[in-house]
Amino acid sequence: MARPSLYLASPYGFAPQWKEQLLPQFCEALESLGAEVWEPFERNNQIDLSKPGWAYQVARADVRDVEQADGIFAIVNGTPPDEGVMVELGIAIALHKPIFLFRDDFRVCSDSEDYPLNLMLFAGLPEHSWREHFYSSIAELADPAKALVRWLSSAAAR
Repeated sequence: MARPSLYLASPYGFAPQWKEQLLPQFCEALESLGAEVWEPFERNNQIDLSKPGWAYQVARADVRDVEQADGIFAIVNGTPPDEGVMVELGIAIALHKPIFLFRDDFRVCSDSEDYPLNLMLFAGLPEHSWREHFYSSIAELADPAKALVRWLSSAAAR
């Protein structure tokens, strides 16, 4: 039985310390829950960044992965969060993919009293139970009362 694929949208691959220290923690935590993690910085390492057109190739590969993944886990730290992550989330929302958001950034980044981020990011989450799809610590990812564990269990059973 195949593990459900989860696209990991994050800005953590751009800086060596983030890539070495933060990304592995997320990948390991998600994999330990049963996800096949699609981490774009790793998946795109076959694209030669010294050749013309590399940026377009990377962007198209990321779009294709979001389209083909079973769900998306997006790290939305920053004020505002990373633009690429926002585009990836927009694609996932349009495709009605299961979406899980992570934010442990304490800074306010909202245009609403109801949501901790731009209200558009919540368009892909359930209206009243969106908090079940929102995480603020890596330890919280394994919480069986939240949506990620339930989704991974049900997706793996199919």
